[in-house]
Amino acid sequence: MRAGVVLAVGGLCATLTACGGSPPPPPAASAPKPVAAAPAAPAPAAPVPAPAPAGQPGAGPLVATPVVPQAAVSYDSKDRRDPFLPLDITSGAKGLEVATTKLTGIVRSARTTLALVEAQDGVGYILKPGDTLGDGRLVEIGADAVVFTVSARPGTQSNRVVLKLAAN
Repeated sequence: MRAGVVLAVGGLCATLTACGGSPPPPPAASAPKPVAAAPAAPAPAAPVPAPAPAGQPGAGPLVATPVVPQAAVSYDSKDRRDPFLPLDITSGAKGLEVATTKLTGIVRSARTTLALVEAQDGVGYILKPGDTLGDGRLVEIGADAVVFTVSARPGTQSNRVVLKLAAN
């Protein structure tokens, strides 16, 4: 079995073959074309088939394909939270305080551990380590407790707040 790749470069054709054997006959010559009065737009490049992995039949030299520049991608939030930014939960002008919340549950799976925290107004939050809740950042989720670091103001020393799971 013989595999070949035909490359068209500026009007010249070249044939590359793999797996040995004799090369295929050259393409038949065509009659000359009349010259047009206005210059024609350049023809788009023919698609180049992807090269076979090394060691596979049909593997040949790698052929560079042109890179088409892409437009920058932006996210249009449409008045929603950007899911690519860290979660920062605050409530009202004063802000939510970790000390006034209670731990209602801990969810464990093979890949992650989540903490279920409820604020005084009854709103629940699902947090993972690194998420912020009001004035604190969740640092650790234990077997029956979670640990937050809380800072009164940026630049001040932070305190640790531990919320334990309530026993019913």
